[in-house]
Amino acid sequence: MQMRTLGSSGLEVSALGLGCMGMSASYGPAADRGEMIALFRTAVELGVTFFDTAEAYGPYVNETLVGQALAPVRDRVVIATKFGLVGTDRFPHGSSHPDVIRATAEASLQRLGVDKIDLLYQHRVDPEIPIEDVAGTVKELIDAGKVGHFGMSEAAASTVRRAHAVQPVTAVQSEYSLWWRRPEDELLDTLEELGIGFVPFSPLGRGFLTGAIDQNTTFASDDFRNVIPRFTPEARAANQGLVDLLRVIADRKDATTAQIALAWLLAQKPWITPIPGTTKVSRLRENVGAVDIDLTVADLAEIEAAVELIEVAGGRYPDELEQRTNL
Repeated sequence: MQMRTLGSSGLEVSALGLGCMGMSASYGPAADRGEMIALFRTAVELGVTFFDTAEAYGPYVNETLVGQALAPVRDRVVIATKFGLVGTDRFPHGSSHPDVIRATAEASLQRLGVDKIDLLYQHRVDPEIPIEDVAGTVKELIDAGKVGHFGMSEAAASTVRRAHAVQPVTAVQSEYSLWWRRPEDELLDTLEELGIGFVPFSPLGRGFLTGAIDQNTTFASDDFRNVIPRFTPEARAANQGLVDLLRVIADRKDATTAQIALAWLLAQKPWITPIPGTTKVSRLRENVGAVDIDLTVADLAEIEAAVELIEVAGGRYPDELEQRTNL
């Protein structure tokens, strides 16, 4: 496994991490706990050192799972979790009031069973709390030895800049893939300027870019994709061209569409570390294999030219949820 450093922070992680949300929430019933612990152990054996969770996943139960699974290898891994987004419905909300941040951090430490949270993200920007107050509170936790690094999720470039002036931001996590490229508008340039790492979530388009989903696919009743405009049958049919493009490159590289999608992300910047999630060991191994795929300049240019001709159909979130991002 290749290693990468998140910006200028010095925090070294595997080039590919593991997003843990889907093990406990959002994509149907929670996975079997024993099977997930075995999956974590396999991930570590494959060289994955970067694991992403949050209090909101479950809620709360995913942190406990992650902590239990990684306890035997705690000194070999980096665990990231988040504050500021809770709730049991499909549109959770939360607060980043300093008292809430402190209480959440203490609770996360307990659930994870660790003495320090390696990377603590603000899950979503809270428009009611000045970002300077948020950054200052996390700085207190870092100074107290309870947190190692500060991160932000789905934050606008201007907000990241303001937070970074109070407490250096190690990583920003946002959705980024071949079918969601908004970070390229302004965020990536800002992160490069400030020396901040980037952690793309949903790098496989919530499974769509694997090629395993088409317009006839059905999801469990509690699967979040049922309410995402991009996952209506009509949108899936319209978006199939993107998967077909990836398949052409994949066949030439003796790879899978998922591996090409991840390799494309890894080729964008040396300080980008995607965190695809999975509950299947076979998919985990497939994803990790993307690290060894070399996309040439010609490959990347071909992908870029083809993608420019494809207009992705449907929003990535319902309007209510999209309004809470990029603040």
